[in-house]
Amino acid sequence: MEHAVELRGITKIFPGENFKANNNVSLHLDKGEILCLAGENGAGKTTLMKILYGLLSPTAGEVLVGGRKQDIRSPLDANRLGIGMVHQHFMLFPDFTVAENVVMGIEPVKGSFIYDFGRAKELTAEVIKAHHFSIDPGVPVKNLTVGQMQQVEIVKMLYRRAEILILDEPTAVLTEQETAAIFKTFRALAESGRSLVLITHKLNEIKQISHRVAVMRRGELAAVCNTSGIDEYEISRLMVGRGVNLRVDRNFRQAPAKDPVLSFREVTVKRRGQERPLLHKVSFTVNAGEILGFAGVAGNGLGALEAILGGFLSPSSGQILHKGRDITGFDSVKLRREGLAYVPADRLGLASVSGASVVENIIINQRKKFSRGGFLDKGAMEKFTGELLAKYNITGGTRRRMGSLSGGNIQKVVLAREIVQYRDYIVFSEPTWGLDIASSRYMYDQMALLRKSGAAVILISSNLDEILANADRILVMYQGSITAEIFPESFASPGIGGEAAKGDIKEEIGAFMLGLKTRNREPQYTGPHSGKGGPEKPGTEQ
Repeated sequence: MEHAVELRGITKIFPGENFKANNNVSLHLDKGEILCLAGENGAGKTTLMKILYGLLSPTAGEVLVGGRKQDIRSPLDANRLGIGMVHQHFMLFPDFTVAENVVMGIEPVKGSFIYDFGRAKELTAEVIKAHHFSIDPGVPVKNLTVGQMQQVEIVKMLYRRAEILILDEPTAVLTEQETAAIFKTFRALAESGRSLVLITHKLNEIKQISHRVAVMRRGELAAVCNTSGIDEYEISRLMVGRGVNLRVDRNFRQAPAKDPVLSFREVTVKRRGQERPLLHKVSFTVNAGEILGFAGVAGNGLGALEAILGGFLSPSSGQILHKGRDITGFDSVKLRREGLAYVPADRLGLASVSGASVVENIIINQRKKFSRGGFLDKGAMEKFTGELLAKYNITGGTRRRMGSLSGGNIQKVVLAREIVQYRDYIVFSEPTWGLDIASSRYMYDQMALLRKSGAAVILISSNLDEILANADRILVMYQGSITAEIFPESFASPGIGGEAAKGDIKEEIGAFMLGLKTRNREPQYTGPHSGKGGPEKPGTEQ
């Protein structure tokens, strides 16, 4: 049988690091098939797909498309062969329209060289209509929801006549409703004869959407199975090499004592030239021994909230209290002295220095502790860091460059550093973004231990499974306001990749996140573009 794509004996060695990312991997994809590619961070799945898309060249092995051997040296070569890739981080220009983003690089022209804007819009509209997408080709991308941006990326590939689509973590930041909608699109594309590869960590989604699942471990193909014949536990065992408990067991029997640690009082953030505030009169209190979760779609205030909590943004009005002390407008240095511990979403940009060693990243906020007569005591630094690496099961060594570690190990280094210096409250933002199931489980366990020790924990996440599995209370944000407060104690924990006992809670929270439902808890913005008469499409935070 002729396959749509066949990878034969693919090996990829990175000479500078002497690291074998792929080792003799053979895999095929059939026409009209949805294949999920699963594995831990560093398992080699993204490297394999980058080879198929021409972003990397294999050290050994060959790629066949439609039964013919092909030498794919660039994404342009891949596009010409009908292969398209939608990356985890969207490659879009926010100020350009949907149509301008879709046709970029192969724009229609009038005569010999004049850009035909009207034709670009018509061609994009044809693709949108043919595949039943819900986007307007004339709207700037910055005015779209994250789910709609995902659609734009797919339309870009379909405009280029892609028959084989690679999608890297396609639902990472989507709500339940947006995920259901995009899965409907995936199924329709497969039924039309297109072939899809989905790189994903979400076990329940593997079961929902794929025909087969290919599991990679340590650069090799551990197994390829029909999805109907394998359960989530077995997929996790193949990924990690051992059984992983997928449930996060919670104890709601005793509510946390009302011991306020951090309070926001009508905090508002306005930007010059923007009519709608980034945050509008946000009020909440997080108590000792409590995990307070914030859910929302990107562009609706979570980024601004994180920036204020981390000391990178000051409120335009309102007040922030730490155990009764006014800390409004404190920068990150002052907040650190006040007691802030912080695990940001941008683990490489904000949380660490990728070119520095692990030991340098660990002691970055504690240099005085290791100073002896004006010089750093490197022996003490090494000993301290080594003990933390052992305690938190971090592989890589104290002198290894931070940027060369896997995503899971980078996050563990940041977590270890923040826990060792925290006093009473800690902020987590998207703590398991891009992490595999074992690393995610580790993060959740550490969060639970902090809660048990009396820490006030703030969890900001666009992952509803994560919020439901860990938070004692959930505050939902839409257009910069808190629109609902939900107490999940009456719901069984969904676990990692599982389903809630009351399945409609995720749909309900998703409706609040999209502005389809409102349970007024905070004053909402009611300016000229606040969404009266129907929810406004969330914009992108600046």
